[in-house]
Amino acid sequence: MTMTEGRVADAVRGSWVDTLAPASWRPYLRLARADRPIGSWLLLLPCWWSAAFAAIAAGQALPNLWHMALFAIGAVAMRGAGCTYNDLVDRDIDAMVERTRSRPLPSGQVTGRQAKLFLMAQVVVGALVLLALAKPFAWALGIASIAIIAIYPFMKRITSWPQSVLGLAFSWGALMGWAAAFDRLDAAPILLYAGSILWVIGYDTIYAHQDREDDAIVGVRSTALLFGERTPLFLSLFYSGAVFLFAVALWTLGGSVLAYCGLAAFALHLAWQVARIDIADPALCLRLFKSNRDAGLIFLAGLMAEAALRAAG
Repeated sequence: MTMTEGRVADAVRGSWVDTLAPASWRPYLRLARADRPIGSWLLLLPCWWSAAFAAIAAGQALPNLWHMALFAIGAVAMRGAGCTYNDLVDRDIDAMVERTRSRPLPSGQVTGRQAKLFLMAQVVVGALVLLALAKPFAWALGIASIAIIAIYPFMKRITSWPQSVLGLAFSWGALMGWAAAFDRLDAAPILLYAGSILWVIGYDTIYAHQDREDDAIVGVRSTALLFGERTPLFLSLFYSGAVFLFAVALWTLGGSVLAYCGLAAFALHLAWQVARIDIADPALCLRLFKSNRDAGLIFLAGLMAEAALRAAG
């Protein structure tokens, strides 16, 4: 692969961006990671969990489908905006890392000015989604997340725990679904948010093991470097904490066996990740990281079944 082909080393080969998108759009779509939707899924799932929590609390058979659609649009837009912003901040570091040096900014496919304009366009979409939720408290809550997003790219330079800040940002939707429904927060979404933070720290530690050697060379930090060979132990702790907090959140809602069955299946999936991980195998780490979409959907299925049961009863 050469730079003139415009492809990115860690991108999926033969994705719709390569085969269907107009050539002039491809650098921007790659900048937003549109060819790698896993990040959008992982940002979206806490939103959908929270919307399902709200449906259970309200005795509705289904979450608010309008909110679910808005969260899907917002997750794609804000994940793309976050990736664009992160690449603007990290372009010099990305140029030194084998996996990232062919990304649109360090490779020169997109200029800094073009990336900033693209970032603004994505933020506008996110803002329109937030306005469409039509709840003042939800508006304020959504705006508050900007501070966390703004500081995240710098954390790897000053702490070995940048994954915890990512957890704060990627779990924010666990608050938003409930706030969009009730225009307030209660114990259930706060517990869901706390558990989701631990889940994110776990799966992003797995992801960070792909870059462990390069990160050490360029001088950036991560929980992958911090934990090293102890990663399975720490994954067990974070994932166990997430499952416990989710269980307490369900208890506050008066959850039935269906919700807890979904949570148990989610927990088994996380246990499988811990048993399977080999930090010396980057390809395996990527597969395990991506599998968290399936884990999240399993938990969502249990919540949806709980909502249907509650409404029927």
